[in-house]
Amino acid sequence: MTTIRPVTEADADAITAIYAHHVLHGTGTFDIDPPGVAHWRHRIAEIRARCWPFLVAERAGRVLGYAYAAQFRDRAAYRASCEDSIYIAEEARGGGVGTVLLGALIAAAPAAGFREMVAVVGGPEPASVALHGKLGFREVGRLHDIGEKFGRSLDVLFLQRTL
Repeated sequence: MTTIRPVTEADADAITAIYAHHVLHGTGTFDIDPPGVAHWRHRIAEIRARCWPFLVAERAGRVLGYAYAAQFRDRAAYRASCEDSIYIAEEARGGGVGTVLLGALIAAAPAAGFREMVAVVGGPEPASVALHGKLGFREVGRLHDIGEKFGRSLDVLFLQRTL
């Protein structure tokens, strides 16, 4: 059974490994070099300090994915809008973990003062687009040929939903 729970600093190693796989093999993130565990420890602390939701999906003590919401942009007028980030371990993809995890993040975000959620999907990764669409996000914009990774020019898709 998959459990959704708040992140702890002890999850940093697992999060680092999950994200590194997506950096090195996918286009959902435009990072080229995977950040190390120190980056993730700092990111976890930063999000928790702001009381924004940062959740992990866990089964039998193993982290299968993580998701967090952070303010969409730094300027004050964006304070009620967040951007979600969700990454699932390769071995857990397609098993419903993403649906449960993103659903829990959507449910938790209003308590942090957010009323709109934006997904910024690189590539755009079809699985991420499908996941977000399944949970009520709609396409609101696209930047064409804005990034380059693996020798390909890539779009970025903006999806949005009211919380």
